[in-house]
Amino acid sequence: MPDYTPPLRDISFVLDEVVEFQDLFATEAFGHVDADTVHTVLAEVGRFMAEVVAPTNRDGDVIGSSWQPDGSVITPDSFKPAYRQMVAAGYGAIPFDPDFGGGGFPWVSAIAIQEMLTSANMAFSLWALLTQGAIDAFTHHGSDEQKAMYLPKMLTGEWTGTMNLTEPHAGSDVGALTSKAEPVGDGSYRITGQKIYITYGEQDLSENIIHLVLARTPGAAPGTRGISMFVVPKFLVNDDGSLGERNGVSCVSIEHKLGIHGSPTCVLAYENAIGWLVGEDGDGMRNMFTMMNNARLSVGLEGLALAERAYQQALQYSLDRTQGTAVGAAKGVSSPIIDHADVRRMLMTQRSWIDAMRCLVYTNAAEIDRSKANGGDEARGHKELADLLIPLSKGLCTDLGNELTSLAVQIHGGMGYVEETGVAQHYRDARIAPIYEGTNGIQAADLVGRKLPMRGGAVVFEQLDAFDHTAAELSKDPELARFGQNLTEAIEVTRECSRWLLENGAVDPNNALAGSVPYLRMLGTVMCAGLVGKAALVAAANDTGAEADFYRAKKISAKFFGEQILPTAPALAGAVMAGPDDLFALTPQQLA
Repeated sequence: MPDYTPPLRDISFVLDEVVEFQDLFATEAFGHVDADTVHTVLAEVGRFMAEVVAPTNRDGDVIGSSWQPDGSVITPDSFKPAYRQMVAAGYGAIPFDPDFGGGGFPWVSAIAIQEMLTSANMAFSLWALLTQGAIDAFTHHGSDEQKAMYLPKMLTGEWTGTMNLTEPHAGSDVGALTSKAEPVGDGSYRITGQKIYITYGEQDLSENIIHLVLARTPGAAPGTRGISMFVVPKFLVNDDGSLGERNGVSCVSIEHKLGIHGSPTCVLAYENAIGWLVGEDGDGMRNMFTMMNNARLSVGLEGLALAERAYQQALQYSLDRTQGTAVGAAKGVSSPIIDHADVRRMLMTQRSWIDAMRCLVYTNAAEIDRSKANGGDEARGHKELADLLIPLSKGLCTDLGNELTSLAVQIHGGMGYVEETGVAQHYRDARIAPIYEGTNGIQAADLVGRKLPMRGGAVVFEQLDAFDHTAAELSKDPELARFGQNLTEAIEVTRECSRWLLENGAVDPNNALAGSVPYLRMLGTVMCAGLVGKAALVAAANDTGAEADFYRAKKISAKFFGEQILPTAPALAGAVMAGPDDLFALTPQQLA
């Protein structure tokens, strides 16, 4: 199986020339950093992920994590030195508050690190993802004492973090949870209940695990209004920062899953575990959404990262595997399958979508940075755009993770279906991403219910207006003119669909919900096209000189997207505006 090669040049192209993240370093928030430093760090991170983490990926899948009768969980042996080296390197601390040992880098640089970590080994990467979410929740909602106690070692990774929402009877409907938090009288609470699907809820990598748990205090209001957040460490922490006695939380089992076998997905039982309130009583869901928003962008990134890893493997296989005689080849000569048109179509589809997803996810992260680094109306504008892009990044990119890793299996032919080649692992690992951190149906509902209506639709329409200029510029280049025409058409159809959803969704929410999933695909594809169009214009202006081949490849990748992928977006208009009648026309018995 080929090694993973970090796509550093592709990443730098998006950071420098599409996202144009240099403006961040002129702000007070990020003025202590510069673009050269970020690229130097990313190069070292890429080396580490390729040499240290990527070789553990197969072990994670084949060996996996195992639950022991004493409630402990054993991870693959190869995970342990990789984890220790990552903690020692301090990569997890790079984007966080310098007051607690972080580097204070922009979040978009952390996203680049996450991409390479996730491509190297998605199952391994999840402890870092959940810890980052917990850090973000503490940063926004924790007390000064909690921050001082937990953040320094969570930033290094010596301690990891988890997110405890789901219960056996309360999945997407978090408001149905029943875990209890009884006040002790000294400021602490006793937490009792069961939580499921807790990623790295138990493991043998870190010294301590800091659980953030949703539970109800006595007399709490029903539904989500009565939920509070508590910090419940695996080991209690003494005043001097040393670890004390084991808390009342235990792992009663781990799930046997389709993929990400190296990541222990735990069932945790809390029995009078000691915890402390994070934020205010009843603010648990608001606090937890801080973690979930962070995590949703990172989960969207997983679709990109696994597509990249699977693409690299498929490309290498297509060069090595000979089968049949390609058009133009000498008779009787067995050709590399990359010379066959359908294999090229699959490779170009992967390559073009990967470029587009990277533009989308990195733009989303940079808009989060800009919303924090600026003030007033400018900050609000960046935050609105970041909020709009979150369901697109999560929903579109994770759906594509399924589709593009499936194409990688297809390129391998029969050997793709055989576990020996390893490509099927990426397909299996990718399948969870459209499900967790809010299913993609929930992302679509969020898009039409909360994000599209922002300022009466103006956030969406302003972005579409900006892409009109991109389309006009593309049309001036004879090689990109059809892309420009297609983008103009897609923008207009998306405007029409957006207006229809706003108007008819206000009359009956099911009008919007029925078309929400195809609308997410439509809007996400058009957003990607606008960003890829910008990339194409940059590439067209630089397709001579030392990096002519690189820029030429970017231009062709963008051209393929604009001519062969983008036209699928306006074709979804019928589904977006169909309404709910046909969805509910059949009874459950008739469906059977």
